[in-house]
Amino acid sequence: MAAARRKFGEDYRAVDGGRGTAFRAPAKRKRQRFVEKNGRCNVQHGNLGGETGRYISDLFTTLVDLKWRWNLLIFILTYTVAWLAMASMWWLIAYVRGDLSRGGGRDASAHAPCVANVYNFPSAFLFFIETEATIGYGYRYITDECPEGILLFLFQSLLGSVVDAFLVGCMFIKMSQPKKRAETLMFSRDAVVSRRDGKLCLMFRVGNLRNSHMVSAQIRCKLIQSRQTPEGEFLPLDQRELDVGFGTGADQLFLVSPLTICHEIDSRSPFFHLSRRSLTDEHFEIVVILEGIVETTGMTCQARTSYTEDEVLWGHRFLPVMSLEEGFFRVDYSQFHNTFEVPTPPCSVREQEEEEEASPRSPEPPPSSPPPGGRRGRLLSADGAETPEERGGMKTAASRGRRRPSPRVRRTACPPNCAE
Repeated sequence: MAAARRKFGEDYRAVDGGRGTAFRAPAKRKRQRFVEKNGRCNVQHGNLGGETGRYISDLFTTLVDLKWRWNLLIFILTYTVAWLAMASMWWLIAYVRGDLSRGGGRDASAHAPCVANVYNFPSAFLFFIETEATIGYGYRYITDECPEGILLFLFQSLLGSVVDAFLVGCMFIKMSQPKKRAETLMFSRDAVVSRRDGKLCLMFRVGNLRNSHMVSAQIRCKLIQSRQTPEGEFLPLDQRELDVGFGTGADQLFLVSPLTICHEIDSRSPFFHLSRRSLTDEHFEIVVILEGIVETTGMTCQARTSYTEDEVLWGHRFLPVMSLEEGFFRVDYSQFHNTFEVPTPPCSVREQEEEEEASPRSPEPPPSSPPPGGRRGRLLSADGAETPEERGGMKTAASRGRRRPSPRVRRTACPPNCAE
């Protein structure tokens, strides 16, 4: 703590991101979030009516989007039903041809069955499993005296390939989804508002816990806030873009160490009228979206989080987490969420600009008078109507009166800063 005070000054005051005793935000009633802190969108679709058939038309995506317990249940039920159905068809062929009644009799050797050694349903089920799994024990086999069995065998091969491709592909896609990769991308618990480079900025921090990089990482911010238009239309959960460096390329991240994302509050920002006092009365939510390509798999990953108005700390700054060790840089993630207080104007950017415009300016010095006869002499010499004596005398007077005018320096008084 003493070292941090020496580094950041006497105004340093550590704040625990876990809502410690050093700083406690004013208690507010918990309200509904649009996006949870873990990135889950808190939206449910209801009263679809006849639109539920669209889910069946895109069955593959529907299965991938289901939870794991439903995926496993569908996986087991599909294979079980398919196996029982195909085994029943083999048993039905054996029943129609009379293989079941002659399977254990004395005339079994004189009869040519459709499938050898299939004389009940369990044996038909075992034959199907051996054929489908290409085990081939050699005890049960199809004979050439059964054309219907040959057709059923072809149908079984085609159906088995389709079912395997569909279900195994669905399970593979679900297992390879990069959703778990998003859990190793961190966002700070709180956002802060303070000055950076002389401008009031809204900032939050992002980090990557893995050594593998996020290729082409890009970050976007959306302001979710209900508002009413001048025409009287109410827009619930209206979405507006927050500029985090789109024009300068600052939204393209090289995320190998924790970075602080900055939104400059100016006249184009939705927070142009936001002050420390009005922050307690606002109702908004900032949704942060981080996208990138997973380096190891090449799949696109998206991580999300959100900040409500009670998670925005006015007059705070994040503690540094980078330190130079012997031969490498070290990141201390124990300080990732911590902040400290810094002097910050409590008024909004609009109020600061209005105060600067209203502040008196120092008067400009009066313009210096032109040298006597200088301009008139130059004009008369260009006229050519005077006599040589007059021209010579005027030239002498102009040369005597010509002086280099002193440059005028415009001095403007700096407007006073907003009261702390």
